[in-house]
Amino acid sequence: MKDADALYHELLDRARRMGQEHIFAYWDQLTRLQKEALLRQVQQMDFELLHRLHQTIVANKKPVNVTLEPVQPIPLPRTEEQKQQTKQMAAVGEQALRDGKVGAILVAGGQGTRLGFDGPKGIFPIGPVTQKSLFQLHAEKLLAARRRYQTRVPWYIMTSESNHEQTVTFFEQHGYFGLPQDDVFFFVQGMMPALDEQGKLIMDRPDHVFMSPDGHGGIFAALKKSGAVEDMQNRGIEYLFYFQVDNVLVKICDPVFLGYHIHQQADMSAKVVPKRDPFEKVGVVGRINGKLGVIEYSDMSDEEKQARDAQGNLLYNAGSIAIHVLSRRFIEKICNHDIELPWHIAHKKVPYLDEQGQTVQPDAPNGYKFERFIFDALNYAERAVVLEVDRSEEFSPVKNAEGEDSPSTARRDMTRLFASWLRTAGFSLPENVDEMRLEISPLFALDRDEFLHKVEGHLRIPKAFYLE
Repeated sequence: MKDADALYHELLDRARRMGQEHIFAYWDQLTRLQKEALLRQVQQMDFELLHRLHQTIVANKKPVNVTLEPVQPIPLPRTEEQKQQTKQMAAVGEQALRDGKVGAILVAGGQGTRLGFDGPKGIFPIGPVTQKSLFQLHAEKLLAARRRYQTRVPWYIMTSESNHEQTVTFFEQHGYFGLPQDDVFFFVQGMMPALDEQGKLIMDRPDHVFMSPDGHGGIFAALKKSGAVEDMQNRGIEYLFYFQVDNVLVKICDPVFLGYHIHQQADMSAKVVPKRDPFEKVGVVGRINGKLGVIEYSDMSDEEKQARDAQGNLLYNAGSIAIHVLSRRFIEKICNHDIELPWHIAHKKVPYLDEQGQTVQPDAPNGYKFERFIFDALNYAERAVVLEVDRSEEFSPVKNAEGEDSPSTARRDMTRLFASWLRTAGFSLPENVDEMRLEISPLFALDRDEFLHKVEGHLRIPKAFYLE
């Protein structure tokens, strides 16, 4: 760092030109270490970008007129022709895995606060019988895929400033769950300041500007800054399987999905499931002003949510489940600023300093946070695949402490999935398995077909059953 005094005057002058000199209001009261911390923070800020965001998004909150159109995803394979095509695509994806061309990206920057859990969400215990963490569940799926295809699949895990150290320590304590340490690459999500209605930066401490994560769309900048993109290049990785930490049923590096993406030479692809009902709070993959993208739930009117086609099906029914495949070259285009993802705002409660320099927790939204969303990259994909999958086999997120999309529904959905495998193999189970606890480790069987090759049974199984 430059001489602290010289840097202070340089940054104060920059802040003053942009009307943000208030961030140094408590300078004379700070300790040397506090001053250095504030300078490091301010040195990273793009005042011009923040000014532009205030002028174009916060101050000008006029609704934007958009036209929405549904998309027709590749459907679940029902006909013999569709089943044959699925097998062909699986073979393409499997070959890419064997050739070492596939990596995995996990977004895991969240805390378990909404679940009443103190720590990174990935540490949350979710196994119906074993209480394995979300991290362990995903790691074992990845390890099983590596063994099946005799390959290496580097795993790029995006953490946040708030959970990075805990996450890395957790993996170290558990020996990376059997994965080679060199194949697990941690990188930290970027942060953005918040602004008030007048466009002023919000201070939450005398020596600190309030910051919040810059959204999952910030992954591109974080991948480049961390050296992850260079690591992908050096390894010869061409395709990246992207998923989020809270989906217990995700099929990591699904060869069918990879195969469709590769076969169609896509830039970015997305998995979708039919919505549970018109008001399920998920985005919908569709066309926005003619371009592919995700229509956010909050941006749809009730009429649009309930609209139906001539057959009586929901018109906007391709629910986004935050599972993508991205080609590395497409990631590089975004990282090199050939593509600029848009910023979105959220009006939120942001802690701030009162006139006495005390931190206040507001009762109502008082600030604007800025985020980018990874699904906005679909707008810029020259070719894309939208693939419909079975919710009961691939999507059960852990988002809420109770009710839908909670730990109890995730464990229920895992149990139901494993029950379907057991029944197919000839095991006798009660008609309603929701009171049971069933768990099959990915290290025993990664999917139904592998399970059926290994197991045949006709016996009634106990109420709690685990197989590894």
